Amino acid sequence: MTAEGLRGREPEQDMIAELLAGARAGVSSSLVLRGEPGIGKTALLDHAAAAAGDLRLLRGTGIEFEAELPFSGLQSLVRPALGSLAALPGPQREALEAAFGLGPATGSEPMLVGLAVLSLLAEHAGTTGLLCLVDDAQWLDRASRDALVFAARRLHAEGVAMIFAARDGEGSFPSPGLPELGLSGLLPEAAAALLDRHPLAPAVRHRLLAEAGGNPLALLELPVALAAEGGGAFPLGVLPLTSRLQLAFHGRISRMPESCQSLLLVAAAEETGELAVILRAAAALGASVEDLSSAERAGLVLRGDADGTTIRFRHPLIRAAVYQRAPLGQRLAVHRALATALGAPEYADRRAWHLAAAATGTDEEAAAALERTAARALGRSGHEAAAAAYERAARLSADPAARAHREALAAEAALEAGDLGRARALGDRAARQLAGAPAVNARIAHVRALANFWQGSYSTAHRLLLDGAGIVCGTDPGQAAALLIQAVHTSWYLGERQLAATLDQLAALPLDDADPLAPVGPYLARLDRGRPERERPSPLGDVLAAVRRRGGAPGQVLTILCGSALALGQDADAYELATALAAGHRARGGAGRLPTVLFFMAEGEIFTGRHLNALATAAEALKLARDTGQQQWVSQFSSVLAYLDAAEGDEAACRRNAEEGLAGAAPGTVSPGAPWAHWSLGLLDLGLGRAEAALARFERLTREPMRHHICATRSTPDLVESAVRVGAPDRAAEPLARFERWAGSIRQPWADALVLRCRGLLAADDEAEACYTAALELHDREDRPLEYARTALLYGEWLRRARRKAEARGPLNDALEVFDRLGMRPWAERARGELTATGVQDRGPGPAGGTAAGLTPQELQIVRLAAQGLSNRDIAAQLFLSHRTVGYHLYKAYPKLGVVSRGELRDVADRLGV
Repeated sequence: MTAEGLRGREPEQDMIAELLAGARAGVSSSLVLRGEPGIGKTALLDHAAAAAGDLRLLRGTGIEFEAELPFSGLQSLVRPALGSLAALPGPQREALEAAFGLGPATGSEPMLVGLAVLSLLAEHAGTTGLLCLVDDAQWLDRASRDALVFAARRLHAEGVAMIFAARDGEGSFPSPGLPELGLSGLLPEAAAALLDRHPLAPAVRHRLLAEAGGNPLALLELPVALAAEGGGAFPLGVLPLTSRLQLAFHGRISRMPESCQSLLLVAAAEETGELAVILRAAAALGASVEDLSSAERAGLVLRGDADGTTIRFRHPLIRAAVYQRAPLGQRLAVHRALATALGAPEYADRRAWHLAAAATGTDEEAAAALERTAARALGRSGHEAAAAAYERAARLSADPAARAHREALAAEAALEAGDLGRARALGDRAARQLAGAPAVNARIAHVRALANFWQGSYSTAHRLLLDGAGIVCGTDPGQAAALLIQAVHTSWYLGERQLAATLDQLAALPLDDADPLAPVGPYLARLDRGRPERERPSPLGDVLAAVRRRGGAPGQVLTILCGSALALGQDADAYELATALAAGHRARGGAGRLPTVLFFMAEGEIFTGRHLNALATAAEALKLARDTGQQQWVSQFSSVLAYLDAAEGDEAACRRNAEEGLAGAAPGTVSPGAPWAHWSLGLLDLGLGRAEAALARFERLTREPMRHHICATRSTPDLVESAVRVGAPDRAAEPLARFERWAGSIRQPWADALVLRCRGLLAADDEAEACYTAALELHDREDRPLEYARTALLYGEWLRRARRKAEARGPLNDALEVFDRLGMRPWAERARGELTATGVQDRGPGPAGGTAAGLTPQELQIVRLAAQGLSNRDIAAQLFLSHRTVGYHLYKAYPKLGVVSRGELRDVADRLGV
């Protein structure tokens, strides 16, 4: 179905016209077309290309092939745009060059390639705009697919339109967050008009209309097949439509000369369509370039590019018909011929896959070639490709130890690719085959544990980590320590008993003092609330320095230390480490690793009352978590946003975000976002005066498996206030005692101040004032303004009840100023009501959140970075955006902030505290 012959697709053409108009106006957009084979997806792409006009055009196609060659689909698509590579920031340019084999392997994060693609498309769009078309997207290699979808999700103001076409039910092209359009069959009138291009008897015409179901390709091709088969022998109605179309194409192929069929089979087996390679392999099978002419005249193949160096099949179903219906012996011979034709070093990866396809049993030559291919793929961040190559190499391995080793490597690569189900299956298979080799067994246990953990199977993950540590504790205590430190993380989700037992095992390891992990165990041991502690925990900075002196620790260990520091009340140290880790991930393009450390940053910002910063951090992280498919962090950040909603008194948004945070718990566990969700809902109720409902929420946090979580600890002062308000102070006794022990162990002035606030709430009138005033003395009014304000509010209320109205006005005004600045409406109204009761005239609500209240979270994030002096390109690299999108958001932010130039942003940021 050609673009000129489009019938019945007017709504789809209108949608495409809207996308193209947007690109010309500098607005970016994307669309995924989905439908069965032959439904007209390619015809719509052809129509879009024809309508592009002055827009630049990039076009590529996914190819169905067993080989997983990383970034092959992407390279084919963007080859005409590579002239713009020089304009990209250095790390992005180097990552893309490495991905395409144009430069040395950098081992960069896969998402850095996605960011580089976004920047490349923005540069190539220039001032005229760009149309990017990808057909058969379901057959893109995983690395290409991830990079393109990542870029498509982050398009905004570059003037780029991206349209993907993907089959229903074949391959995989997940595209969450991208708009989709499902194509159905043509309406009867349009279908009849298309079929009537062929002279048909009425009965045959009626039957074909019914059989085709409005499928345009069927309406065009089945009449031709019927005519070739003598008008009625073709088996309509017996097979699914796709199979019938393949039969139709195969009938045409089978009438070609034998040498031409051989050449077509070579072309079908060589996914790149590189003509020189196809002709070399075909020559070994008795075919020549003349046979190509016959295939072209029959309309089976077309030139793939303007210079004639590649060929392609007119439709993927023709390729499928050629390959799938060829006898096995012929296919094996073709792959052997292609492996021989691809003997040059630059073809090593393709040669390895053809050797594998030609194998009829175990084949160490092919297995070793695939293992080398996998190693090269890892160097280019092609983890999915590496997993596929290692897995196939394992199947070709005769030696059981080699097979298990390669399956272990495949499992590790699949885990890095985020393919958790595959990693789990490969790890399970390798574990069954391994005998002896404790270190390899422990590695496999680690892979299986992480795959289970990220799928929500916390108990299984924990057991695997403990088992793995047990295997190597006598031979490699360092490896055992790494496993047990990870087990501390998994035990955190299971309960205090499991946490304490894991910390005991870690402490019992005979770890050499020179090991980089030696300082980590004693620090983590302070997480066990049941241990009597006489000394303050070592500062995180001292622990990190000791680790560095011994050679440094993996990033995963540093991340666990970051979360542990927050649990030990070392908020500033944790925030400093999280910020440094985030900067490193941004520099390396580690979008997938950012949500973890951004979570700790957001917690630190909330604990210190920097709600605007927390909003910007959490909103960015939630989008990254969605973009990279990390449901755990979607849950966590939804709950963090619920807390910020609760602070503002936005009940609908709070409940909506908390509901998402509570969703998706595995059987027998709580969702990752549950602790923050319960705190958020409790804070919402407390702020809105529903103390009984708030207390019930907070009490849920005092029970297993959440009672040791950071949220359970930090929400205790809210629980105490709720209990006092409902007249049930006894319900606060045990949680407060636990909080006092924690505060006594961490020895932080701000924690002592919170203890004093709680005691003031519970104390008799003759003791309460001393508690409140001592708490206000200890509070850090500058670095923790919210906690100061909460205590000032309670003290002001106490003074007003004691009929000391004049004295109450000072702390109440202090509290109101903070609540208004943070946009905490319910708390501000409560303070304002108390002030009115002291005789102060109500001046009405203050400006919620200051000038920044009108900024979106992304605008706030960009303004914050611009105020630090970063250029648009620097900001784009930090936030995984294009520099044009950054410029667009700054343009929108200036009038909201009342500024006209970049130079004014620093003063505005200082004023807002961001």
